[in-house]
Amino acid sequence: MTLRDRHLERLRTEAFDTLIIGGGINGAVAAASLAGRGAQVAIVDRGDFAHFTSQASSNLVWGGFKYLENYELPLVWKLCRSRNQLMKAYPDNIKQIGFYATLDETSPYTPWFAGLGSLAYWIIGMFGTRRPRVLSTEHIEREEPAIDTSNALGGIEYYDGILVDNDARFVFSFIRGAIDAGAAAANYVEMVSAERAGGQWTVTLRDVDTGETFITTARTIVNAAGPFVDQVNQQWGLTTDHRIVYSKGIHLVVPRLTTTEHHKVLAFFDDSQRLFYVIPMGRRSVIGTTDTRVDTPFTEVTIDDIDFLLAQINARMDLPAPLTRADVIAERCGVRPLVVRRRSGDHSDVDWTKLSRKHAIESDRSRGVLTVFGGKLTDCINVGEEVAAEIESLGVPLEPDLHNWYGEPAAATRDEFYRQARLMQLDRYRTKADTEPLTDRLWRRYGRRAFAMLEAIREDPRMAEDIWGSADYLRVELHAAARTEMVTRLEDFMRRRSKIDLVVHDDAIRKSTGLAEVAEILFGTDAERRLGEYFGGVDEIPPAVRAELGLAGAG
Repeated sequence: MTLRDRHLERLRTEAFDTLIIGGGINGAVAAASLAGRGAQVAIVDRGDFAHFTSQASSNLVWGGFKYLENYELPLVWKLCRSRNQLMKAYPDNIKQIGFYATLDETSPYTPWFAGLGSLAYWIIGMFGTRRPRVLSTEHIEREEPAIDTSNALGGIEYYDGILVDNDARFVFSFIRGAIDAGAAAANYVEMVSAERAGGQWTVTLRDVDTGETFITTARTIVNAAGPFVDQVNQQWGLTTDHRIVYSKGIHLVVPRLTTTEHHKVLAFFDDSQRLFYVIPMGRRSVIGTTDTRVDTPFTEVTIDDIDFLLAQINARMDLPAPLTRADVIAERCGVRPLVVRRRSGDHSDVDWTKLSRKHAIESDRSRGVLTVFGGKLTDCINVGEEVAAEIESLGVPLEPDLHNWYGEPAAATRDEFYRQARLMQLDRYRTKADTEPLTDRLWRRYGRRAFAMLEAIREDPRMAEDIWGSADYLRVELHAAARTEMVTRLEDFMRRRSKIDLVVHDDAIRKSTGLAEVAEILFGTDAERRLGEYFGGVDEIPPAVRAELGLAGAG
């Protein structure tokens, strides 16, 4: 029985204090916070965990320097406090990184004025990062020669945090933490209906993968459906003071544009004087983001979106050759669910980029429903603690908040892992150049579960081999994912538990060897079906992969 099957059985047979609808960052931290304080929690999502907005962020943990433009000082202070808290709690997963902002004649601010802003940002951030500095054009040319300084007046450098891995994996770490604390969790489970009677919710759920429907019960419900919170509330006939409006943002993943010696985020003002970034992602760079008003959460990257970002970056970087559509390895597209008051109009007459990025939480005490509107990844700890406080006020008893439902294992545990890895010479198992030592990578991704990986490698050195060339994933990691990460479809692993789909071009994936073994480890006898889902049909499985599977028609 798989991990998901076990948790589906729990949903069918157990009663819960709280059912959480939505497995993005808000739902994940709500589950981890509540389970960590002793509540009986269930969390479901109609897709994979973090499959919608939470997989399309900039991978940044930041206080919102650009929000100073709108004088949102309380929001900036709160986000900086959260950033500092996250960097302290996740020292191996969230690293401090410099933001290199180049300013020219078209920029809305001069270097000296932007320098004052960066100093204010540092102070508001309670000195939680390195001190900012003002940069001369000569500084920029010397430290990051990829920047075109022909029209530059200078720039500034300030600091924030970045996720070393991807946002979706960070979200899943909270899901995994909730499971470890006793929560029931299942992806690809959607809510069909919900009725309240006698102080309890009776909820009909459907397994999206099999079509099976079943009943679960809970005293309270948390609506953490992200861009879909309004639609979920409408199903219950619930009226709220807040609602969601949508802003589309896209990123393009391209070959690394900056020097590896200087691990920086580059910041520029685009032609509309909105900040956009070049963000390092291993051997790749991520360009974005945009900010476009849309009327639906279902969006996609358009040719105009791609051409706009390429034009902006080509005009501001001194590249060996201009970037073209052919250089785009992957695209990221999502909507920001922005919170507004329900009676505040459609906001058609305001600057869309100036709508606040804060979150709001509403409770309907008579019905035992809590709704989480908006929010940012950086603010996730606050959301988790606020949800727990609200659920407790609805009558669910919780243990005292010891602030131990989040964060990496203790330093002593980390030291023991590194000692064992050193004794077995783990890093010598690598046969190619990596962006980081293998020991660092396994500890960051898996924490305590990495100890079992060391043992598996000791027993069978083949477990330390890469599954396929450019993916940087070991055979032992695939076996661990199959057991502990509720990978239901191949995309769950390729896009969210890992970031392979973001950094390896589709053509390279189709031609690669090893993908069939990945599918067989993850899905066993169901590998062919899951590969067919991933490629758009069994007949669309590439010849190289078909050959590995031993299917007819290979070659």
